[in-house]
Amino acid sequence: MASPSLSFLVTARRIDSHGSEAQCKDATITLDTDLAGRRDAFNPAELLLGALAACMLKGIERVTPMLHFELRGVSVRVEAVRQDVPPRLESIRYEITVDSDESDQRLALLHTNVQKYGTVFNTVSPGTELSGTLVRATAVR
Repeated sequence: MASPSLSFLVTARRIDSHGSEAQCKDATITLDTDLAGRRDAFNPAELLLGALAACMLKGIERVTPMLHFELRGVSVRVEAVRQDVPPRLESIRYEITVDSDESDQRLALLHTNVQKYGTVFNTVSPGTELSGTLVRATAVR
């Protein structure tokens, strides 16, 4: 028997010509919808990349207890290249940095889980060249 589908709801509204806001649950975020851009908010492409990074982080949070995976921290860097005609992100590259003493094989398993079970990851990957790595954090000396 299939499990019931999850659904999501986000609403957005224009505040003025300089920005908008989106709401979900009890959260509100400012959106950069100003034609001149603004430094204090995510534009639509950055919001998509932020959603992808959040998806990876949430996937790691979900799977580490199941794998008994020990880590001290995780960070994600996501970069994209935009093409003009038609306007779209032609490629997205990411790097997940994990601070952990786990083996290289366990790091690879964690990366496989991120790629295989992420909702946003699996939504973006069919239409965009999506590639990246999961690396071990190096000690700062």
